[in-house]
Order: sequence, then structure tokens, then C-alpha cells
Amino acid sequence: MKHLIVVLGPTGVGKTALSLTLAKKFSTPVISADSRQIYKGIEIGTAAATQSERTLAEHLFVGIKELDEYYSAGQFEQDVLEKLSDIFRHSDYALMVGGSMMYIDAVCNGMDNIPSVDNEIRKNVSEIFQKQGLEGIRNLLQLLDSEHYKKVDLKNKQRLMHAVEVCLMTGKPYSSLLSASKKTRNFHIIKIGLNREREELYERINTRVEKMFALGLFEEAKQFYHLKDTNALNTVGYKEIYQYMDGVYPDIETVKKMIKQNSRHYAKRQLTWFKRDSEIAWFHPDNINGIISYIESCEK
Repeated sequence: MKHLIVVLGPTGVGKTALSLTLAKKFSTPVISADSRQIYKGIEIGTAAATQSERTLAEHLFVGIKELDEYYSAGQFEQDVLEKLSDIFRHSDYALMVGGSMMYIDAVCNGMDNIPSVDNEIRKNVSEIFQKQGLEGIRNLLQLLDSEHYKKVDLKNKQRLMHAVEVCLMTGKPYSSLLSASKKTRNFHIIKIGLNREREELYERINTRVEKMFALGLFEEAKQFYHLKDTNALNTVGYKEIYQYMDGVYPDIETVKKMIKQNSRHYAKRQLTWFKRDSEIAWFHPDNINGIISYIESCEK
């Protein structure tokens, strides 16, 4: 039996350090399940593995897409399944690490077969957003698919626009194309959840934000200002910097404060999502022996 070890948890919890230990222990590369680390040029703000960390273990799906290139959880599912086939030819273990909920779900449970959207429709929906903003997209989705409108995160620009695109592409409600069925995988999935006491986690997040700025986060974000409306940069860390550049925030200290606050909120949302999955075994990141023992016990 082949095993996919999935290490997940909130931002800043310590997934990277553990992944290096597990990659060495089980002689396997690290598959990044991070919807932002997949893009090139934003290594600091996404806390991607450093060059020295990449010498300790091969990292896959990091820095392989352009910032303005479209990429979805469905594409990630197919790409990772193909890569897993290669890994399992010479190893009994594969390792996937990250905190992007949709990406992890796509690989573990499968995505619905949603048709690809052609460029013309994507362009049309983008023009609606440019003219009417997110409220215009919300109103259109409510008209096209009131059922999905009730369930979707109305603040998530990407998911709202994608649902509208699919509705226009197929002539059907997006919700009618979704199923609750879980796809069968030909490998065993072992899910390891990492968490810390809230104060400990929040302090780590605050410290990491300061470190990112010391490493040059502002300069990294500034060079891509012209791409600020892309999905890749519509994320915590970059959004706040661009708002500062647009005059929303008065100074960098306020920007840091907002990034810390929004990162903490994101961590909370991640934990709420993951806690719904009864298949996840939860550990403190420092309990390395306990984690390895659990993984080995799952083989039997």
C-alpha cells in the first residue's frame, strides 16, 4: 500500500520545519499545497521554503506559475495526482504540506468535473468586475444561481467570479454541477494536523510578519504593483501593502498591524475548516516522535 502523508494547519504554525524532518525520514520530496507559493517572485510574503531548505528536501509546486497565470484547485488536483504516480513508482510514501484548504481537499477528496472556462467569458466577467466591483459579481451570481449564492463566501472574489464564469459557460447553475461524492484514491491518506495554543500561534504570526518586512516584503510587493489585481496577489501581506500605496493606510506600522490582524483571522478560518475533518490527527509541531509513531502505526 502506498501512503500520502498530508501535513496541514494554520499559517505560521510550523509546517515547514516538520516537513523537512518527515521528508528526510520517509525519503520523499515535499509537495506544497499552498495556492500562493505556486507563483513565482513572491517567496517572502508566502513564506516559501528558502534555498537552504530546498537543499535539504526537494520542493514541488513552488514558484512554477506566473503571477497573472490562471491556476485552480482542479488543476492542482490533476497535476499532483500525476506527480504522485511518479513518486510512488520508487517510494511507498509521498508528503504534501500546506494550509490551502481547497487544494488539500482537491487531492484528498477530488474536485467535481467543472468544465474549463474559455478566455472570452473570463474576460467578460473581469470587465463586469472592473465596472461594477464585487457587488456586481454578487448580484449576477444571485441571479444565475441563488442556491450557490447562499453558500459561497461572498467576500471571496475568486470563488464568486469562477462560479459566475461557469454559469455563463454552461448555461446551468454552478450548484447543479457540484456533487457531494468523494473520489476513491488508490493510495492511503494519513492526515496530520498541527496546532498550538492560541497565544503561542498568534505570537509566532506577529514575529513572522516582522521578519518578512526585515527580509524585504515591501520591496517584493512593490515591484508587482502593476499586477495587484491578480488573484495571486489578492492575499494577506500584499493587499495591505497595496492599500498603503493607494493611500488607505497612513504608514508602514499600520500596514504591519493590519497584516498581523488579518493573518490571525485567516489562521482562525483555516482551523475552523480543518476541524470539520474527523480524519485529521492533531499534534503540537514539536511532538515529532509522536507524529512519526502515528504515521508508522497507520501502515498496519
